[in-house]
Amino acid sequence: MTSGSNRIDPDLPFQDGSNSLSTGDNESDSPCIGVCTTLYDEICQGCGRTLNEVSNWVFFSDEEKAAVWKRIRAEGTATRFQRQAKETK
Repeated sequence: MTSGSNRIDPDLPFQDGSNSLSTGDNESDSPCIGVCTTLYDEICQGCGRTLNEVSNWVFFSDEEKAAVWKRIRAEGTATRFQRQAKETK
């Protein structure tokens, strides 16, 4: 790693993390927006994933992640999507 650089692996695409919790971030691997709450049920109100999906996300294949993204987008009830709707108005 060169001095002044925050890149760990020069062969990987550069990601500074500045958009990782952005509600409209299509580049993010995870639907997490950093508003994690599961009051009274097994679904995170911030991202719409189940507790199992949240805790095992790093082990999911790309296909499994895509299926979760498809479901939570279709449901559209998570805070992530409510914020997106407000931002596009």
